[in-house]
Amino acid sequence: MDSSQQLRDAAEKLALILAQGGMQKATARVMTALLYTEQATMTAADLCEQLTISTGAVSTAIKQLIQNGLIERVPAPGSRRDHFRFVKGAWATLMSQQNAMYAVMRGAAQEGLDVLREESVAAGRLHEMQDFYWYMEREVLPLIEKWRQQYNGA
Repeated sequence: MDSSQQLRDAAEKLALILAQGGMQKATARVMTALLYTEQATMTAADLCEQLTISTGAVSTAIKQLIQNGLIERVPAPGSRRDHFRFVKGAWATLMSQQNAMYAVMRGAAQEGLDVLREESVAAGRLHEMQDFYWYMEREVLPLIEKWRQQYNGA
């Protein structure tokens, strides 16, 4: 098996793991194809051909990945087609976006706590949930910033 096939296989394996974790299958496959490619950029047509999926599936996946800050559209002199590549720092950006979810989860716990008696069983679980997400919210952003400084040599 040649190295390009091994890379495609590794990409497909990761895409399967991401899909099992809740990501749309086509989005996971497009993401991993862009992650594992040896090309600087890929077009939507390149992705359709490599993944043997429809242009609509690729288009939807690209929109979602751009929106999540994982890939970007880049100029390609001499080409009329849009080219896409993984964004440098994409992983830190993705994790930073999770902080919004931490606040949402804390708020959901608070809504329940506002209704419940302080000493109830459910209140105990909701306090734990709220405390966990408060902790994560406080700890993750500095950790991501430390990563960025270390990774970028700043």
